[in-house]
Amino acid sequence: MSRSAHPAGPRHADVLPEGHLPAPPADLGALDPKVWARTVARGEDGVVSVGGLEVTRLAEEFGTPAYILDESDFRARCRAWAEAFGPDADVFYAGKAFLSRAVVRWLHEEGLSLDVCSGGELATALDAGMPAERIAYHGNNKSPEEIERAIRAGVGRIVIDSFQEIVRVAHVARGLGRRQRVLVRVTVGVEAHTHEFIATAHEDQKFGIPLAGGQAAEAVRRVLGLDALELVGLHSHIGSQIFDTSGFEVAAHRVVGLLREIRDEHGVELPEIDLGGGLGIAYTSADDPRDPHHIAKALREIVTRECESAGLRVPRLAVEPGRAIVGPTAFTLYEVGTVKPLAGLRTYVSVDGGMSDNIRTALYDAEYSVALVSRDSAAAPMLCRVVGKHCESGDIVVRDAFLPADVAPGDLIAVPATGAYCRSMASNYNHVPRPPVVAVAEGAARVIVRRETEEDLLRLDVG
Repeated sequence: MSRSAHPAGPRHADVLPEGHLPAPPADLGALDPKVWARTVARGEDGVVSVGGLEVTRLAEEFGTPAYILDESDFRARCRAWAEAFGPDADVFYAGKAFLSRAVVRWLHEEGLSLDVCSGGELATALDAGMPAERIAYHGNNKSPEEIERAIRAGVGRIVIDSFQEIVRVAHVARGLGRRQRVLVRVTVGVEAHTHEFIATAHEDQKFGIPLAGGQAAEAVRRVLGLDALELVGLHSHIGSQIFDTSGFEVAAHRVVGLLREIRDEHGVELPEIDLGGGLGIAYTSADDPRDPHHIAKALREIVTRECESAGLRVPRLAVEPGRAIVGPTAFTLYEVGTVKPLAGLRTYVSVDGGMSDNIRTALYDAEYSVALVSRDSAAAPMLCRVVGKHCESGDIVVRDAFLPADVAPGDLIAVPATGAYCRSMASNYNHVPRPPVVAVAEGAARVIVRRETEEDLLRLDVG
């Protein structure tokens, strides 16, 4: 159950009661490999490096705040997902987690497909050279212009999300003389164990067409009755930041049940089933995500068992990891600006970014880790709240954290696992320009998304 949110942000200014403080880690300098990108390491002098480059050098060259992305880690995770599911399945990277032209090229080179959900994401994908047939287009309210652009480009799949969209896609496809492949997105009434705002398969929400009341079955009838559409499968997505596959058991059972109904009514066995994404990552050491091979094995067993029970051929499986690939590959590098002790409570450590580069803490009550990365420290642990520079009490980056008691202005601290949904949800709140994304690999760093400037903000303000 979600908490009631204070207007200034969730859990605004809450105070941990005496005797209920979180325990500090045994070693403040340790970097949990579950949470940090794979090439991140702390040197003998205490300075943290990534891809062979020290963060102090990165801060000098690129400034702070900055998203630092471990390219070799990103590529390795792409390969792990592709290998886990193999050539007889499709892995669509969920572009909404983070997308840039460089990322599209990496995906293409590592053999993954791409899931987009807006015209801008589609434009980025096509501009960077992703083959259109390897793109799936999502969205609950695609405009006619976006649909036309997608069909003209030859996208491999359009995911149908409503009865209106059936007509809209068919109309555009017919006008272009095309037959568009589509999947019907089904809401299966399963709510994953996740935050209310990012659970998507229960029926009271905007995505998909419910199984309840026969609505999804009716959507299938309508699609099958239109020559401009080719129904190739069903799509389901049960939530986000999921740590086990038990929720997929019920979802797959219900989706396969609809596949059986379609066969019995229409004599058609659809060849594809897409179970979506939503697999979680470790934001803190307490999180315990599953690796891609475990996930692939579990999902295959679930779908195979359900299809055998229904007397169906096992369809081609598709999944859509986004956060699970890019989330752990990046951290946000900040410089400490002020340190404000509040006697008997905690110390507020203010950094040069905040909710404009990471809204997830305020929006989802998200928890993060943090570490001092520019030097070593033997100081005792100090309970902190890492906050941003914005004029907002809810501007919190890490709600409850421990940093060395000697943390001071000018120190660099880093928040790991910020590769997903931080840059893509970033804003210009308080007219703060968005940070750059810097890719690091094998001792070299390059900007793949440049830092915004005040000139950029003024250029958009046409007066």
